Amino acid sequence: MARTRTPVVSGWFTEDAPDSGGFRLLGTRCSACTAVFFPREDAYCRNPHCPGGGELAEVPLSPRGRVWSYTDGRYRPPAPYVSDPAVPWEPYTLVAVELEAERMVVLGQAAPGVGVADLAVGMEVEVVGGVLNEDAGTGGTGGTAEAAGTVRTTWHFRPVGGAE
Repeated sequence: MARTRTPVVSGWFTEDAPDSGGFRLLGTRCSACTAVFFPREDAYCRNPHCPGGGELAEVPLSPRGRVWSYTDGRYRPPAPYVSDPAVPWEPYTLVAVELEAERMVVLGQAAPGVGVADLAVGMEVEVVGGVLNEDAGTGGTGGTAEAAGTVRTTWHFRPVGGAE
C-alpha cells in the first residue's frame, strides 16, 4: 500500500506550481508595498515601511537562486526533535540560498547526496521536493493511512544540472 505524502508544513510549498512550474516554495506578497514573505504571512504585512491597506496574496517563489552560505550537521539533534537513537545517524548539509527574483535568503537542506564539498558560495541551485522522514505506520490492516505510514515531504536545494 502506498504511503501518504504529507507536507512538513502545509502551505509552504507545492509540488504542482501553476504554468507547469513543478516544485516551488510558496510565499505571500503584499499588494500595498510588494514585499514578499517566506515563510508565508497570512495575517498582516511584516514590512514596517508598508503604507498598509494591502492584501496578502500567495505567490510561487523563484525556483532557482545562488548559494549564500552552507554548513553540515554532523551531530544527532537533541529532544524535542524527532531522532530515533536506534537508527545510525547520517550527517546532512544545510544551504542558505538567495532566491533569484525575491533576493531573500531561504534555508533548507541540500538534496540527498549533495555535501559541502559539492557546494560553493555563488553557485546556482534549484529547489526540489524531498523527504524529511518516513513513518513506517502501524502495520495494521484496513487500508488506512496509519497502516501504510506517512512520508513527510519538504524542500531541498541541489546544484543546477544535478541528478534527479
